[in-house]
Amino acid sequence: MLEALQYPFMIRALVSGIFVAVLLGWLGTFVVTRKMSLIGDGIAHASLSGIALALLLGWAPIPVAAILSMFIAAFIYFLEKKTKISSDMAIAVMFTTGMAIGIVLLHFYQGYQPELISYLFGNILTINTHDLWNIILIGSIILIGLFIFYRKILFSTFDPVGAYLAGIRPWIYDLILYMSTAVAIILSIKLIGIILVSALLVTPSAIAKLFSQSFKHFTILAIFISALIVLVGLVSSYYLDLPSGATIVLTGTLLFLLSFAWSFVIKLFN
Repeated sequence: MLEALQYPFMIRALVSGIFVAVLLGWLGTFVVTRKMSLIGDGIAHASLSGIALALLLGWAPIPVAAILSMFIAAFIYFLEKKTKISSDMAIAVMFTTGMAIGIVLLHFYQGYQPELISYLFGNILTINTHDLWNIILIGSIILIGLFIFYRKILFSTFDPVGAYLAGIRPWIYDLILYMSTAVAIILSIKLIGIILVSALLVTPSAIAKLFSQSFKHFTILAIFISALIVLVGLVSSYYLDLPSGATIVLTGTLLFLLSFAWSFVIKLFN
């Protein structure tokens, strides 16, 4: 572990990875509770259109994709709440449409684009200082927002009717949650890629849910597990010389299988 930390790129990868892990771990508890786990895949894949447009115009991909992702999240919310279209149908529509637009835009790009591969599959080891500060700055804004609106988002999650009767406007906090999740997903794309990003949003919460007795315990455990997955996965990828994003995701999957087996054994003997 100490050997790996001798390299600046590993320090940047570790700091950015754990920061995003905390962010996705917390947001993931709401996503899993609201049964909207597919939103990670939907927004990540739909954001390909924003990344493709930015690359085509020579702009910074992440800010463009982040802005686009907020509109996508708001549109998914509108389709879900204001029409007869269910959440999974709305996500599927945006998923396929965003991917299709991205592929069409990339058709007009001349030459090989190696940076695009890092967005598709992720490469946390290529995080530079500029990327790191962007992640910390934007991620901090989301975390502050979650701290400020936590109780109201929680109330709207478990009892939207009660929240409305208590004078809270649930749709405002639903939109905050949707947009925050969208931006957090975009921030993590360069770390683990468009194809794998939803795993870090859902897997830690899935593990934490096996052992939690309250939502507070669920949230704390999910955040801890998310950070642990990134730490173990990143160090493992370094020493085993494996792709970092995929190793992080597989670390989460292995931990989920072990946790499921352990919880099953505990129930068996209780």
